[in-house]
Amino acid sequence: MTSHVPNEARVIPLRPQAARPGARSAAPPVPPGRRAPAAREPLWRDLVGDVLRRERLGQERTLKEVAEAARISMPYLSEVERGRKEASSEVLAAAAGALGLGLGDLLARAQGELVRLTSRHTGAGPGRGASGARFDGMCLAA
Repeated sequence: MTSHVPNEARVIPLRPQAARPGARSAAPPVPPGRRAPAAREPLWRDLVGDVLRRERLGQERTLKEVAEAARISMPYLSEVERGRKEASSEVLAAAAGALGLGLGDLLARAQGELVRLTSRHTGAGPGRGASGARFDGMCLAA
C-alpha cells in the first residue's frame, strides 16, 4: 500500500509581492476625516551615500580612485554610496577624507538633505520638524 503525498511546500514570502494589474490593494481604504499615513522618512545610510556619490562625481573621480585613497574596497564603497551598507564612522571618515571633506562636513550635508526632504513631507518650513522645534546644529536620531 502506497500513499501519495504531494510534493508541495508552503511558501512564505519574505517581501510583499508587487501588486498585479487588476489586483485589489491589501491596504484598507483611509476613512473620511483621517489623513493617509505620512511618507516614510529617508534612511540615514541613503542620505550619506548620496552625499558621498554626489561629491565624488562632482570631483569627476572614479570609485576606484576614491576607494584606494580611503583604503576601502571598491565594492564596499559602492555599497555605501548606494545605501546598501551601514558604514562605521571610521569608514565614513576615510571616505570623506579621500574626497577632501571632514566627517563633520559629510554629516552636515547629509543632515541638510534630511531636513530638506522631511520638511517637504511634513509641510514644515526649512529647519523645522514635525514638532516645530528649530535645530541649528546637527541632529541625529536613532
